[in-house]
Amino acid sequence: MQGFTTIDLVILVIYLLAVLFAGLHFAKREMKGKEYFKGDGTVPWWVTSVSIFATLLSPISFLSLAGNSYAGTWIMWFTQLGMLLAIPLTIRFFLPIYSKLDIDTAYHYLELRFGSKGLRVLGAVMFIIYQVGRMSIIMYLPCMVLGSLTGININVLIIIMGVIAIIYSYTGGLKSVLWTDFIQGSVLLVGVTFSLIFLVAHIDGGMGSIFQAFQADGKFLAPDQPLFHINLLKDSVFLMIVGAGFNTMGSYVSSQDIVQRFTTTTDTKQLNKMMLANGCLSIFIATVFYTIGTGLYVFYQQNALPPAAAQDQIFASYIAFELPVGFTGLLLAAIYAAAQSTLSTGLNSVAASWTLDIQTSLSKKELSFERQTKIGQYVSLIVGVFSIVVSMVLANGGIKSAYEWFNGFMGLVLGILIGIFILGAFTKVANTFGAVAAFAASTLVMVGVKYFTAPGAVSIWSYSIISIAVSLAVGIPASIGWRKAHGDETVPEANTTIYG
Repeated sequence: MQGFTTIDLVILVIYLLAVLFAGLHFAKREMKGKEYFKGDGTVPWWVTSVSIFATLLSPISFLSLAGNSYAGTWIMWFTQLGMLLAIPLTIRFFLPIYSKLDIDTAYHYLELRFGSKGLRVLGAVMFIIYQVGRMSIIMYLPCMVLGSLTGININVLIIIMGVIAIIYSYTGGLKSVLWTDFIQGSVLLVGVTFSLIFLVAHIDGGMGSIFQAFQADGKFLAPDQPLFHINLLKDSVFLMIVGAGFNTMGSYVSSQDIVQRFTTTTDTKQLNKMMLANGCLSIFIATVFYTIGTGLYVFYQQNALPPAAAQDQIFASYIAFELPVGFTGLLLAAIYAAAQSTLSTGLNSVAASWTLDIQTSLSKKELSFERQTKIGQYVSLIVGVFSIVVSMVLANGGIKSAYEWFNGFMGLVLGILIGIFILGAFTKVANTFGAVAAFAASTLVMVGVKYFTAPGAVSIWSYSIISIAVSLAVGIPASIGWRKAHGDETVPEANTTIYG
């Protein structure tokens, strides 16, 4: 049990420098305006696909997926199958709309569909608050784990991560973010796959012992876990797949950090390839993580537990104390990579949304491309520094409980927003009044469901389904009522609905 050695530290430092220089290399300094936020059209679809994968796979997932199957079963793995619902729906209905409209941001669609700058600004504000909070905790958690394993001060790790992400996000815009995400995602895929192979090779009985744990110890699915429940608000495998599918579709459709990838091209074939490749990568890596978790369960029945063997740190502990010197540094770099790719994406998407959705909408005069670029750079710098500070406060035991409440509340944001996007895309009758009414109603209902119902009364996997149902149930009648009261016979702009 060698732990984190000097060689591993050198590899980690070299990796971080390589990412920084790669980001600067791919920076195109003459990019201005929308090119800074949407890229210059030269980034291949497969790079963008890995970037989406790296963005969605946060370090929270990296650390918790293996921990889930180590301490429990594969029940949460079924949420990955939600991709089989989210990807076809997004490809069939939303990507053609986004491609034809050539949108600048996710919330640009709301303005085009409902003719309301206010809805565009509202969507952007909610996304920015959510994303800033998400970035802060995504910096804090992996640095806390790495700090305990490596002995490096957690504040130093947070500052290094934040500064590197800020530099190449500020300098190169989306193009640098996409290419560095590709590098980080590739390191993660290769490193985690190697760790599974190494783990299986060092288990007495190999994969056979893992499959035996599925049967003898019920590590795949608990016997009392219902596959389907007649009450769709109660937990079941079916609800997890469907609910996670709509949650994921919410990210694909209404979250700027993902939609921003779709704005890099208007070629629907390229967009479809991005989605399908991302789905395959996501299901593959989740399967690898869960196999690692069950493998660790078997391995530590045959061997002594390492230090820091808490559930969410079990994989990181295995990396530090069991892998060969050098590979430990590479794999811990992969954890760092998962955080850094999510952070850089967050910075650029917040900069894009603030500049193109809020600043441009509220400005009395048209902003030049040079001015847009400068605003985006300043926003990414300010938000990056702010996120570093919040992460350091969390790391030193400040507003943790309040922050957990805040983060839980903002986790409802995408579920509420997806209802408005579906209302706009799937109905011709919906108008601004109906969309605002739907937004208000779904917000009130979801806050009530989350904070004022008994624990376990409503499954978290039904949240997005409830939000979409409320948005349609309120938005359609409200729109019809408004139209009748005001004699409004307007129709949506071309290509803003699934009906063309």
